Amino acid sequence: MHTAVIGSQAQVVEDTAQAGTGCAPLPEVDDPRAVAPRDARELSRQFFRRLAELEEGTPERQYARNTLIEMNMSLVRFAAGRFRGRGDDMEDVVQTGMIGLIKAIDRFELSREVEFTSFALPYIVGEIKRFFRDTTWAVHVPRRLQELRVELAKARDELAGRLDREPTVAELATLMNLPEKEVVETQIASNGYSSSSLDAALTGDGPEHGEAVLADFIGVEEDGLRLVEDFQSLAPLMAELSERDREILHMRFVEEATQAEIGERLGCSQMHVSRLIKRIIARLRRGMLGELGCA
Repeated sequence: MHTAVIGSQAQVVEDTAQAGTGCAPLPEVDDPRAVAPRDARELSRQFFRRLAELEEGTPERQYARNTLIEMNMSLVRFAAGRFRGRGDDMEDVVQTGMIGLIKAIDRFELSREVEFTSFALPYIVGEIKRFFRDTTWAVHVPRRLQELRVELAKARDELAGRLDREPTVAELATLMNLPEKEVVETQIASNGYSSSSLDAALTGDGPEHGEAVLADFIGVEEDGLRLVEDFQSLAPLMAELSERDREILHMRFVEEATQAEIGERLGCSQMHVSRLIKRIIARLRRGMLGELGCA
């Protein structure tokens, strides 16, 4: 990939000698990749200074740019080493990092008064992270299904174009020469290629929408879950009630007896039963709110 970008240094130097630009020539670097990092730092300043003066498309500018790329490849190797052990081919990671290096060289200016290494590393690391983000699955999926996902996408596009509609599982299975069950399994596995956080912010169409997150729009609230939480909190509070208070609650809310019926069974007035129930419920409410005091 980058052999073509860098080209033949010997030929570029020869072309430079013939260019006759009238400016002081750049030093010839026999093997830019072998330049020590400390020397590369000073040489890079010279090459960047000259690069800013040269016109696009000239052989000397091509030589300066390509030499800068080769001299600073150690930065890419250094950045790529931070991602060792991710399971990907390191050469792919390095090649991706080279894209970041080239972007940094094309955008760097000596007037920034910052070392090129400090300027370039964020570009290099950014490209490598983008590579992992674009090529890494969000969840673990068997290699067989990862490979089938690509074939399935091709088959779907082919059939969709031919039929002018979405193909069925049976049609995909026939074209791919696979059992329908395996096609379905691949379709499900494809959902693991990317994911979104439930806390991901969603942008509304206007300020009246406010800021929302994905979780706000997924599923429905289940009232039964709230009841479970309430029962869990209520159980120890019920255990603290007297036997008589628990009996009153059982008659009122389980047996659904009227206050008058409860009064008959307890030998008291309906008004007294009403006061008893209010007192018990108030006690339980304070307990649920963490304010339990004396009844």
